[in-house]
Amino acid sequence: MENTVSRRLAMGAVAAGVAAAAGVRGIRTAMGEDTNAALKGNIRQSVCRWCYGKIPLDELCEFSKKIGIESVELLGPNDWPTVRKYGLTCAMCSSGTSIPKGFNKLENHDELVAQYEKMISLVAEAGFTNLICFSGNREPELDDEQGLENCVVGLKRVLPLAEKHKVVLVMELLNSKVNHPGYMCDHTIWGAKLCKAIGSENFKLLYDIYHMQIMEGDLIRTIRDNIQYIAHFHTGGNPGRHEIDETQEIYYPAVMRAIVETGYKGFVGQEFIPENPNPLESLEKAIRICDV
Repeated sequence: MENTVSRRLAMGAVAAGVAAAAGVRGIRTAMGEDTNAALKGNIRQSVCRWCYGKIPLDELCEFSKKIGIESVELLGPNDWPTVRKYGLTCAMCSSGTSIPKGFNKLENHDELVAQYEKMISLVAEAGFTNLICFSGNREPELDDEQGLENCVVGLKRVLPLAEKHKVVLVMELLNSKVNHPGYMCDHTIWGAKLCKAIGSENFKLLYDIYHMQIMEGDLIRTIRDNIQYIAHFHTGGNPGRHEIDETQEIYYPAVMRAIVETGYKGFVGQEFIPENPNPLESLEKAIRICDV
């Protein structure tokens, strides 16, 4: 990735259409999206900051605003003023906690509760809604049932404050097969069971499409059956977590249409690692693919 990203202008009116000077190319990709059209807006789209870490945040925000992305996410308080400067939101706020050290172990609770009490107040003060959280990893002496019970105990300590400030704690579903060995919240059925046990609209799931394709597949049916527990989505191409285009196995237009059909009004965050030397080209293409 380059610190300064220059966008190529597509040439040739016959072969590909005429590119606008602003950088929106008039082409149709293999997935069928027209990159010269305005976004339909049925899917509210966000981009995960960490995937574009070599691009200055101001540049990422300016580009996002130009093409219709509404949010740059997985940011902490120091970066929130920048996204707000560009009229964007942070659809999923970072918590400052680690993935392996989560709510499934009682010994983590005091430290996590202190951090989440601090972050809930900061998120609310900034005018944002969603704050990410994690189950933590399994251990030989800790089975999934006990881990779930421990999560309920810890999360219920901070949920009254979240409810007071209208902040939603959102636990991410991650794969334990490839990227996060031992992670406990690695199947939708476990996450949904936790949501039912907690019984609050201020605790929901982040359904990562890439991770759940690896762990369980059957994406559309699972999303439809569990949409009431889902507050946010992430994308990613499988295998490899790269571009979400025709090079990988998930057909994102169908998944996005299924999400729209549920009546979902939240955000879909683009969270793939671009292989393209011009990563913002891949980001724009992904936005068009998901704009159903």
